Amino acid sequence: MPLTYLHTMVRVKDLEKSMAFYELLGLRETRRHESEEGRFTLVFMAPEDQPECPVELTYNWDGDDALPDDSRHFGHLAYGVDNIYDTCQFLMDNGVTINRPPRDGRMAFVRSPDNVSVELLQNGDSLPKAEPWASMGNTGHW
Repeated sequence: MPLTYLHTMVRVKDLEKSMAFYELLGLRETRRHESEEGRFTLVFMAPEDQPECPVELTYNWDGDDALPDDSRHFGHLAYGVDNIYDTCQFLMDNGVTINRPPRDGRMAFVRSPDNVSVELLQNGDSLPKAEPWASMGNTGHW
């Protein structure tokens, strides 16, 4: 039985704030579905060169009391980046906390406004260890 990857869904509390976060990661809206009857909006976002790998942001118009403050039960999303240090610096410059800095030149974790963990992995080989990353400690959960 062959399977086809469709998407990963995460619930969001503030659609615009969440979209802005994923846009910082380089994702763009690929499609949107709004349901007046169901009172929800689905926004699919993906890297421009990988529209077949979307994240579905699910926003319930009347709020979502079932959405926990800490989404650790979800696991994480993972994206490869061309330069882990430049990516983390760009995110920091735009107000994103680097929860697990790329001390090893290979891996970092950040969290979305809805506490979804996002793993950033260096494409190819790890970069040489560099400051300030090599001595930077973890912040919060990742």
